[in-house]
Amino acid sequence: MDQICDDLEAEHAALDDVVANLDEAQWSATTPAEGWDVKDTIVHLIQADMAASLAVRDGDQFLETKKAIAAGEGLDFFGSVGGKTGADVLAWWREERATMVAAFRSRGPKDRIPWFGPDMSTLSFATARLMETWSHGRDVADTLGADWPSTDRIRHVAHIGVTTRGWSYVNRGLTFPGGDVRVELVAPSGDVWTWGPEDAADRLTGSAEEFCLVATQRRHPSDTELRAEGALAVEWLDIAQAFAGPPTLPEGRKS
Repeated sequence: MDQICDDLEAEHAALDDVVANLDEAQWSATTPAEGWDVKDTIVHLIQADMAASLAVRDGDQFLETKKAIAAGEGLDFFGSVGGKTGADVLAWWREERATMVAAFRSRGPKDRIPWFGPDMSTLSFATARLMETWSHGRDVADTLGADWPSTDRIRHVAHIGVTTRGWSYVNRGLTFPGGDVRVELVAPSGDVWTWGPEDAADRLTGSAEEFCLVATQRRHPSDTELRAEGALAVEWLDIAQAFAGPPTLPEGRKS
């Protein structure tokens, strides 16, 4: 838990560096996620962080709150943009993300935590929060023309992208074909990360960062140099989606 929480905090810090000194016009800049500006994006992270904190600290209360959210309030149950300034949102985010990480650190990695979908282990839950912070952080950085660090922390994102292959089919009402796909991705550090049997006929290779962008619906595969060999790999890459929620396409990427 310490390692994933350290990486999650580092991902928070990277996004904080991007938004810390924005003016109000920049906070209102439209991101690639349809209908969201920078402020909306950070508030969405805050809402999910608050829901996560509640789920980790008090599962029963979270399940009660989940009913209210399902009844129509959505994540606005935890607060909304309202009339908040960018500075207000930044202070709010710093407080809530710290609360969430502290909650994660208080639990064992295999403890089961309730969520909007299936229960998750604490370790998987923290990893999912890192994935969402990274993907929305990339949206914000792209919007503002800011540098976005390429680090080996994305291994967490890549791992979720690979292990949700079956989910990508189920989420679209498609039959999962099974079979093995060998995945070989080049990390920002130059290391090669692998999944699946070496002798699998179907293979997916290329940049880890590009794979993460595709799996989080931030890039279309045709806009990358990823290489898919075999029908299983080609089909999966076209529909890969690492996050829960309705199927999306890169043009309308809310998660």
